[in-house]
Amino acid sequence: MGWYDALEAGELTSSPSEYETKRFGVSVDRVSVSASAGTPLEEVLAAVDKSTADVVVLRYPAREISWFAALAAGRRTAILADSLVYWSLPVGKGRRPAPLAGFNAGLESSIDDDLVDDLVGDIFGDYGNHYCANPLFDRALALAGYQEWARRSIAAEGAVVLRGPDRRVLALATVDQQESWTEIELAGVVPAEQGRGRYAHLLAAVEDASTARRLVISTQGHNTGVQRAWARYGFEPVHTLLTVHLVNNTESF
Repeated sequence: MGWYDALEAGELTSSPSEYETKRFGVSVDRVSVSASAGTPLEEVLAAVDKSTADVVVLRYPAREISWFAALAAGRRTAILADSLVYWSLPVGKGRRPAPLAGFNAGLESSIDDDLVDDLVGDIFGDYGNHYCANPLFDRALALAGYQEWARRSIAAEGAVVLRGPDRRVLALATVDQQESWTEIELAGVVPAEQGRGRYAHLLAAVEDASTARRLVISTQGHNTGVQRAWARYGFEPVHTLLTVHLVNNTESF
Protein backbone atom coordinates (compact mmCIF):
# COMPACT_ATOMS: atom_id res chain seq x y z
CA MET A 1 0.00 0.00 0.00
CA GLY A 2 1.55 3.23 -1.16
CA TRP A 3 2.37 6.29 0.92
CA TYR A 4 -0.54 8.39 -0.37
CA ASP A 5 -3.22 5.80 0.39
CA ALA A 6 -1.66 5.02 3.79
CA LEU A 7 -1.16 8.54 5.09
CA GLU A 8 -2.62 11.26 2.91
CA ALA A 9 -5.76 10.03 1.14
CA GLY A 10 -7.98 11.53 3.83
CA GLU A 11 -10.77 9.02 3.28
CA LEU A 12 -11.73 5.38 3.20
CA THR A 13 -11.13 3.84 -0.22
CA SER A 14 -12.66 0.63 -1.54
CA SER A 15 -12.08 -1.01 -4.90
CA PRO A 16 -11.76 -4.40 -6.60
CA SER A 17 -8.20 -5.67 -7.03
CA GLU A 18 -8.02 -6.93 -10.58
CA TYR A 19 -4.39 -8.04 -10.36
CA GLU A 20 -4.91 -10.15 -7.22
CA THR A 21 -8.21 -11.61 -8.45
CA LYS A 22 -6.61 -12.74 -11.69
CA ARG A 23 -3.46 -14.03 -9.97
CA PHE A 24 -4.98 -16.04 -7.15
CA GLY A 25 -8.26 -17.18 -8.68
CA VAL A 26 -10.39 -15.74 -5.86
CA SER A 27 -12.08 -12.35 -6.00
CA VAL A 28 -10.32 -9.71 -3.89
CA ASP A 29 -11.44 -6.25 -2.80
CA ARG A 30 -9.14 -3.70 -1.15
CA VAL A 31 -10.47 -1.47 1.61
CA SER A 32 -8.04 1.07 3.08
CA VAL A 33 -8.26 3.71 5.78
CA SER A 34 -5.53 6.36 5.66
CA ALA A 35 -3.92 7.91 8.71
CA SER A 36 -5.59 11.23 7.92
CA ALA A 37 -9.09 9.87 7.30
CA GLY A 38 -10.70 9.90 10.74
CA THR A 39 -13.05 7.19 9.49
CA PRO A 40 -15.37 5.68 12.13
CA LEU A 41 -15.54 1.92 12.64
CA GLU A 42 -19.17 1.83 11.47
CA GLU A 43 -18.14 3.08 8.02
CA VAL A 44 -15.43 0.43 7.78
CA LEU A 45 -17.85 -2.35 8.76
CA ALA A 46 -20.35 -1.10 6.18
CA ALA A 47 -17.70 -1.15 3.42
CA VAL A 48 -16.72 -4.71 4.35
CA ASP A 49 -20.36 -5.81 4.53
CA LYS A 50 -21.07 -4.29 1.11
CA SER A 51 -18.30 -6.30 -0.57
CA THR A 52 -19.21 -9.50 -2.38
CA ALA A 53 -15.57 -10.53 -2.89
CA ASP A 54 -14.16 -13.79 -1.57
CA VAL A 55 -11.50 -11.85 0.35
CA VAL A 56 -11.42 -8.27 1.57
CA VAL A 57 -7.90 -7.03 2.27
CA LEU A 58 -8.45 -4.33 4.86
CA ARG A 59 -5.76 -1.93 6.04
CA TYR A 60 -6.31 0.60 8.80
CA PRO A 61 -4.26 2.63 11.30
CA ALA A 62 -2.81 0.47 14.08
CA ARG A 63 -3.95 3.07 16.62
CA GLU A 64 -7.48 1.68 16.17
CA ILE A 65 -6.72 -1.23 18.47
CA SER A 66 -10.36 -2.00 19.23
CA TRP A 67 -11.40 -2.58 15.61
CA PHE A 68 -10.19 -6.16 15.18
CA ALA A 69 -12.64 -7.56 17.76
CA ALA A 70 -15.54 -6.01 15.86
CA LEU A 71 -14.21 -7.30 12.53
CA ALA A 72 -13.78 -10.80 13.96
CA ALA A 73 -17.38 -10.77 15.19
CA GLY A 74 -18.70 -10.20 11.66
CA ARG A 75 -19.91 -12.69 9.08
CA ARG A 76 -16.43 -13.14 7.60
CA THR A 77 -13.44 -15.00 9.03
CA ALA A 78 -10.87 -12.41 10.13
CA ILE A 79 -7.18 -13.23 9.62
CA LEU A 80 -4.57 -10.90 11.10
CA ALA A 81 -1.94 -10.52 8.36
CA ASP A 82 0.78 -8.52 10.14
CA SER A 83 1.29 -4.77 9.79
CA LEU A 84 2.91 -2.24 7.49
CA VAL A 85 5.39 0.20 9.01
CA TYR A 86 6.14 3.44 7.15
CA TRP A 87 9.43 5.35 7.48
CA SER A 88 10.56 8.72 6.11
CA LEU A 89 13.82 10.61 5.48
CA PRO A 90 14.42 14.20 4.27
CA VAL A 91 16.48 13.96 1.10
CA GLY A 92 20.07 14.99 1.79
CA LYS A 93 19.99 13.89 5.43
CA GLY A 94 20.97 10.26 4.94
CA ARG A 95 24.05 8.86 6.67
CA ARG A 96 25.89 7.96 3.51
CA PRO A 97 28.59 5.28 3.47
CA ALA A 98 32.03 5.85 2.00
CA PRO A 99 32.19 5.15 -1.75
CA LEU A 100 33.08 1.65 -2.91
CA ALA A 101 35.95 1.54 -5.40
CA GLY A 102 34.86 0.00 -8.68
CA PHE A 103 31.16 -0.08 -7.77
CA ASN A 104 28.56 2.00 -9.59
CA ALA A 105 25.00 2.88 -8.57
CA GLY A 106 22.33 4.97 -10.20
CA LEU A 107 18.97 5.16 -11.90
CA GLU A 108 18.70 2.97 -14.99
CA SER A 109 15.82 3.48 -17.41
CA SER A 110 15.36 -0.17 -18.33
CA ILE A 111 16.37 -3.65 -17.15
CA ASP A 112 15.79 -6.95 -18.91
CA ASP A 113 12.55 -8.57 -17.69
CA ASP A 114 14.18 -11.97 -17.13
CA LEU A 115 16.89 -10.35 -15.00
CA VAL A 116 14.23 -8.50 -13.00
CA ASP A 117 12.39 -11.76 -12.35
CA ASP A 118 15.61 -13.46 -11.24
CA LEU A 119 16.59 -10.59 -8.94
CA VAL A 120 13.18 -10.27 -7.31
CA GLY A 121 12.95 -14.04 -6.92
CA ASP A 122 16.36 -14.19 -5.22
CA ILE A 123 15.80 -11.16 -2.98
CA PHE A 124 12.15 -11.65 -2.02
CA GLY A 125 11.68 -15.41 -2.30
CA ASP A 126 11.59 -15.81 1.49
CA TYR A 127 9.91 -12.49 2.30
CA GLY A 128 7.00 -12.96 4.69
CA ASN A 129 4.41 -10.76 2.98
CA HIS A 130 0.80 -10.53 4.13
CA TYR A 131 -0.37 -13.18 1.66
CA CYS A 132 1.45 -15.81 3.71
CA ALA A 133 -1.16 -15.45 6.46
CA ASN A 134 -3.98 -16.67 4.24
CA PRO A 135 -4.16 -20.27 2.94
CA LEU A 136 -6.20 -19.06 -0.05
CA PHE A 137 -3.13 -17.25 -1.40
CA ASP A 138 -0.37 -19.39 -2.87
CA ARG A 139 3.08 -18.12 -1.83
CA ALA A 140 4.62 -18.82 -5.25
CA LEU A 141 1.87 -16.81 -6.93
CA ALA A 142 2.48 -14.00 -4.47
CA LEU A 143 6.14 -13.90 -5.48
CA ALA A 144 5.10 -13.83 -9.14
CA GLY A 145 3.01 -10.80 -8.26
CA TYR A 146 6.06 -9.04 -6.84
CA GLN A 147 7.96 -9.83 -10.04
CA GLU A 148 5.14 -8.43 -12.15
CA TRP A 149 4.94 -5.33 -9.95
CA ALA A 150 8.68 -4.76 -10.34
CA ARG A 151 8.50 -5.09 -14.13
CA ARG A 152 5.62 -2.60 -14.34
CA SER A 153 7.37 -0.12 -12.07
CA ILE A 154 10.65 -0.33 -13.99
CA ALA A 155 8.87 0.08 -17.33
CA ALA A 156 7.30 3.29 -15.98
CA GLU A 157 10.16 4.87 -14.00
CA GLY A 158 13.28 2.72 -14.25
CA ALA A 159 15.09 1.42 -11.19
CA VAL A 160 18.04 2.30 -9.01
CA VAL A 161 20.72 -0.35 -9.40
CA LEU A 162 23.98 -1.10 -7.60
CA ARG A 163 26.52 -2.87 -9.83
CA GLY A 164 29.82 -4.43 -8.82
CA PRO A 165 33.16 -4.08 -10.62
CA ASP A 166 32.12 -6.87 -13.03
CA ARG A 167 28.86 -5.00 -13.80
CA ARG A 168 26.67 -7.62 -12.12
CA VAL A 169 23.59 -6.25 -10.38
CA LEU A 170 24.09 -6.58 -6.62
CA ALA A 171 21.09 -4.59 -5.40
CA LEU A 172 17.91 -3.16 -6.87
CA ALA A 173 15.30 -0.57 -5.86
CA THR A 174 12.12 0.30 -7.72
CA VAL A 175 10.76 3.77 -7.07
CA ASP A 176 7.66 5.89 -7.49
CA GLN A 177 8.61 9.53 -8.00
CA GLN A 178 5.95 11.98 -6.83
CA GLU A 179 6.07 15.78 -6.45
CA SER A 180 6.39 15.69 -2.65
CA TRP A 181 8.10 12.34 -2.09
CA THR A 182 9.99 9.50 -3.71
CA GLU A 183 8.65 6.14 -2.56
CA ILE A 184 10.97 3.15 -2.50
CA GLU A 185 8.69 0.27 -3.47
CA LEU A 186 10.85 -2.87 -3.67
CA ALA A 187 14.46 -2.70 -2.52
CA GLY A 188 16.98 -5.33 -1.60
CA VAL A 189 20.40 -6.89 -2.01
CA VAL A 190 21.02 -10.27 -3.67
CA PRO A 191 21.61 -12.97 -1.04
CA ALA A 192 25.30 -13.48 -1.88
CA GLU A 193 26.01 -9.80 -1.10
CA GLN A 194 23.90 -9.39 2.03
CA GLY A 195 25.64 -8.48 5.27
CA ARG A 196 28.39 -6.55 3.47
CA GLY A 197 27.01 -3.02 3.70
CA ARG A 198 25.62 -2.93 0.17
CA TYR A 199 22.14 -1.83 1.22
CA ALA A 200 23.34 1.56 2.49
CA HIS A 201 24.95 2.21 -0.90
CA LEU A 202 21.65 1.38 -2.59
CA LEU A 203 19.82 3.85 -0.34
CA ALA A 204 22.41 6.53 -1.09
CA ALA A 205 21.86 6.00 -4.82
CA VAL A 206 18.09 6.30 -4.36
CA GLU A 207 18.65 9.53 -2.44
CA ASP A 208 20.76 10.84 -5.32
CA ALA A 209 18.09 9.88 -7.86
CA SER A 210 15.19 11.38 -5.92
CA THR A 211 13.36 14.28 -7.54
CA ALA A 212 11.51 15.16 -4.33
CA ARG A 213 12.35 16.46 -0.86
CA ARG A 214 11.56 13.27 1.00
CA LEU A 215 12.19 9.53 0.74
CA VAL A 216 9.53 7.16 2.07
CA ILE A 217 9.49 3.39 2.42
CA SER A 218 7.48 0.64 4.12
CA THR A 219 7.72 -3.02 5.06
CA GLN A 220 5.93 -5.73 7.03
CA GLY A 221 6.20 -5.08 10.76
CA HIS A 222 8.04 -8.34 11.45
CA ASN A 223 10.87 -7.36 9.08
CA THR A 224 13.03 -5.79 11.78
CA GLY A 225 16.35 -6.37 10.02
CA VAL A 226 15.67 -3.93 7.21
CA GLN A 227 14.12 -1.45 9.64
CA ARG A 228 17.38 -1.43 11.61
CA ALA A 229 19.17 -0.63 8.36
CA TRP A 230 16.78 2.26 7.71
CA ALA A 231 17.33 3.60 11.22
CA ARG A 232 21.11 3.46 10.78
CA TYR A 233 20.78 5.38 7.52
CA GLY A 234 18.64 8.10 9.13
CA PHE A 235 15.04 7.15 8.36
CA GLU A 236 12.44 7.60 11.12
CA PRO A 237 9.20 5.63 11.63
CA VAL A 238 6.04 7.66 11.05
CA HIS A 239 3.03 5.33 10.80
CA THR A 240 1.81 1.75 11.20
CA LEU A 241 -1.13 0.06 9.49
CA LEU A 242 -2.70 -3.26 10.40
CA THR A 243 -3.59 -5.69 7.62
CA VAL A 244 -6.62 -7.94 8.08
CA HIS A 245 -7.93 -10.45 5.54
CA LEU A 246 -11.70 -10.90 5.81
CA VAL A 247 -12.65 -14.15 4.13
CA ASN A 248 -16.14 -15.06 2.99
CA ASN A 249 -17.18 -18.05 5.08
CA THR A 250 -18.24 -19.93 1.94
CA GLU A 251 -14.54 -20.30 1.10
CA SER A 252 -12.70 -23.35 2.45
CA PHE A 253 -9.07 -23.25 3.51
